[in-house]
Amino acid sequence: MDSIEKAMLGRIRSSDGASVISPSPPPSVAAAAATADVIERTAGLAAAPSGVTVAKPAAVRKRTQRSVTLDLEGIQAAGMLVPDTRRSRIKEEYRHIKRPLLMNIDGKGAITPEHPNLIMVTSARPGEGKTFTACNLALSIATERDRTVLLVDADVVKPSVARVLGFEAEVGLVDFLIDDRLDLADVLVDTNVPSLTLLPAGGRHHLSTELLASENMRRLALEMSRRYPDRIVIFDSPPLLVTTEASVLASLMGQVVMVVESQRTHQNQVKEALALLDPQQIVGFVLNKARDSFGSDYYGYGYGYRYGYGSGDRGAAEQ
Repeated sequence: MDSIEKAMLGRIRSSDGASVISPSPPPSVAAAAATADVIERTAGLAAAPSGVTVAKPAAVRKRTQRSVTLDLEGIQAAGMLVPDTRRSRIKEEYRHIKRPLLMNIDGKGAITPEHPNLIMVTSARPGEGKTFTACNLALSIATERDRTVLLVDADVVKPSVARVLGFEAEVGLVDFLIDDRLDLADVLVDTNVPSLTLLPAGGRHHLSTELLASENMRRLALEMSRRYPDRIVIFDSPPLLVTTEASVLASLMGQVVMVVESQRTHQNQVKEALALLDPQQIVGFVLNKARDSFGSDYYGYGYGYRYGYGSGDRGAAEQ
């Protein structure tokens, strides 16, 4: 299955390969066409004004404008997961973390959320390891058969995905939401990990909260969720207690992963962060920076679920 960046429709062509050129519409029709929504623009499927016949586009695909070669050795040296054949502790830990998420996506969990393949990774406070977790989760799921992953840096105030993975980001999510001239393929970044595509945060904007709460963002999230059944979209979100963007973004998600730093994050901070989410939303917990029984530090992870307030917890974190 091709990854998302190969799904964007490019030039319209007929079945024999010849370009299909439609007559120029009158000014009134052109103005109406300019109001096509962001998802229709992205897919090349802008709705036609009444009375105008538009040729149905063939399945011609537009590739991403950029690709990067991730330094997998450097990523591994930083203590992160890399998709190779060697076994490691962190790979085993992320197998435990991703399995409940994948079960919910496949409809095998305790409940079936809407858009379960949209997963937001967040935390209560900065510095708890949410970006580290989001990147590792994306790399781990990218090793699954018949799965493709899109990692979105939605921390538009303080983006970190490009820094953690070691590549330079130019345009991204914010630019796409504010610039009607951009296709989604223009801001996606292909990688040397076959099933992994990246969407950087892009430029900063003083109305970042409004952009994430916009109708364009909602439609973009739905498009990401629905276009391919094998696609999993992971959003690295801002901390819930620091900005309003995180709670706005959470309303679009099917699942939320909350990273909790061991021995540092207070229980009341976790409860305060959870109060900003929909009480019926599936929330998983990752206990980060734990210590093993010998007292040494390591990036340890536990996973538990909260299926809404009052429905009973399986534990804030299970080792």
